[in-house]
Amino acid sequence: MNLLYSNDRPGAFPPSWYAATAHSLEVTQPLQGTVRADVCVVGGGYTGLSAALHLAEAGYDVVLLEAHRVGFGASGRNGGQLGSAQRLDQEDLEQLVGTGDAAKLWDMAEDAKDLVKGLISRHKIDCDLKPGVATLGFSDAERADLHGHADHLAKTYGYDQISLLDKAAGHDLCPSPAYAGGYLDMGAAHLHPLNYALGLARAAVRAGVRLHEGTEVLAIEDGARTTIRTANGQVSADHVILACNGYLGGLNRQVAARVMPINNFIAATEPLGDETRRVLSKDVAVADTKFVVNYFRLSADGRLLFGGGESYGYRFPADIAGLVRKPMSAIFPHLGDVRIDYAWGGTLAITMRRMPYLARLGRNVLSASGYSGHGVGTATHAGQLMALAIQGQNDGFDTLARVPAQRFPGGPALRNPLLVLAMTWYAMRDRLGL
Repeated sequence: MNLLYSNDRPGAFPPSWYAATAHSLEVTQPLQGTVRADVCVVGGGYTGLSAALHLAEAGYDVVLLEAHRVGFGASGRNGGQLGSAQRLDQEDLEQLVGTGDAAKLWDMAEDAKDLVKGLISRHKIDCDLKPGVATLGFSDAERADLHGHADHLAKTYGYDQISLLDKAAGHDLCPSPAYAGGYLDMGAAHLHPLNYALGLARAAVRAGVRLHEGTEVLAIEDGARTTIRTANGQVSADHVILACNGYLGGLNRQVAARVMPINNFIAATEPLGDETRRVLSKDVAVADTKFVVNYFRLSADGRLLFGGGESYGYRFPADIAGLVRKPMSAIFPHLGDVRIDYAWGGTLAITMRRMPYLARLGRNVLSASGYSGHGVGTATHAGQLMALAIQGQNDGFDTLARVPAQRFPGGPALRNPLLVLAMTWYAMRDRLGL
């Protein structure tokens, strides 16, 4: 199954609130004929756009190929949360890679947030960037765990942007009967993800990147110069960056064995008016502690943007709004009958350990993907790290590439059925409160 075409119309953004409020970008032409470049970037999400922009600014001749539109995939559909740290908690990273590399990974995660904020400022990207992401738990025990994690970040890494929320303070912030407190991280942020992607694309084009949308890559042939083949042309390049994430398909088996595409879903309600105060008292984003995580925030026009719900298999369900309404109503019972104006799905990619998979796939090919729901900052940073690696500055890329990356058991034929079993188990644990 080719996920590039399984759930979406070719060359079109899904009918989301993000697409309805996007700052439109003129469509670029598909690749025709043979061209040469210093670097060919495959994929027009945050990773590819960041890599292309940084390389062009460093003086490289860059061609970027995107099968649909830039920002078409997870980069234009996600929850818009720019989170702190890596996707795997620092305590777990310390056990996995040792305190030295864990400290480097913490610093790199801070760099990722600063990079996104800096790019938005430097290129004047209008994407509603706002500070603040809260993490909320469902029980006293979960609140205690969250407070312990925040204390560890403060004591070990000197991170002072977190305020602890007891049950009352958590309810003041988010008046949902489901939550028992947690913490608020004002060093994290949230934004309009599609407008951020489109802003990166504008900056890349201004820097000289040759962008070709509607251009699916069919094959990559490594050599002294690598050949990237499409339906109507090819690129001959000194270097290739694979930035496909959940839409890699069969382009590389090494990555496909370690990075799995999954779907996630978001709904946007009607504007809530005065009801917004019964959702959030501050303009911050929220994620909770469920394995099948709920995440939400208010839009610029006062809607609740709520992500959640479970779906197994690569096809989107017929009733996405109904799927998302169930967890949304569990968190906000008073919104059970609110009108949903937009509901959409998207394909992201996960790894076994929920850490991104960065790899050298050949003498001239670099890849980064598998951001596991933490891609706004991590994907942007990974693009910069690959651009630096091509320039001979390898430390950041190599630090992430050293994180052990397990293969999914069973290979491509079994990994999706195994994921269904695992996600069903964790979803059951969520429902039982285990």
